[in-house]
Amino acid sequence: MPADRSLRVTVAEDSVLMRDGIIAVLERFGHEVIAAVGTAEALICAVEQDPPDIIVTDVRMPPGLSDEGLRAALAIREAHKRLPVLVLSQYIQQTYAGELLDSSGGTGVGYLLKDRVGEVTEFVDAVRRVADGGTVIDPEVVRQLLRLRRDPLERLSPREREVLALMAEGRSNAAIARTLVVSPAAVGKHINNILAKLDLPPADDDHRRVLAVLAFLRA
Repeated sequence: MPADRSLRVTVAEDSVLMRDGIIAVLERFGHEVIAAVGTAEALICAVEQDPPDIIVTDVRMPPGLSDEGLRAALAIREAHKRLPVLVLSQYIQQTYAGELLDSSGGTGVGYLLKDRVGEVTEFVDAVRRVADGGTVIDPEVVRQLLRLRRDPLERLSPREREVLALMAEGRSNAAIARTLVVSPAAVGKHINNILAKLDLPPADDDHRRVLAVLAFLRA
């Protein structure tokens, strides 16, 4: 791709001020923002209607403000092989970040932390490198992902580790709730978080609990 070629960019960012700022920077350097949206659903629709050269997306977007933007990017990478995606976020979403960086052989993908982008030109250069099929990852993202891959249990909070330890003892949700003096609903929420953080795929609930316990016992 020629260095002076204008890129067609789709931007997904729920903060209006941040979105307008990204648009202004890209246009200042000669790129065309063909769509600017504020939700993950709108991002998927925009790409289906007019595939860009690259997507720049945040992680946390409506309605849940958790990982909707990142999951939308994964879905797009699955449907449009090798469509470049640059994540620009304040957060490292650990559950899906590694999956995104592994997608399409790790080409045409980037993950930058907003607070660590020191120069506008650094961001614009990252956009072009990812659009060219390169990989641009913030060193902090790499550090956290490597640490988590060494020990998946490090993803768990102290309370989640307590719940998992009690699961390993064969306790029911009600028994765990009594032991920790919390509500059964809180226990259920902790267990769902544990299963998600250990990347256990949807399956029969009892089977997933067994897999979680095995992960704990192997640690």
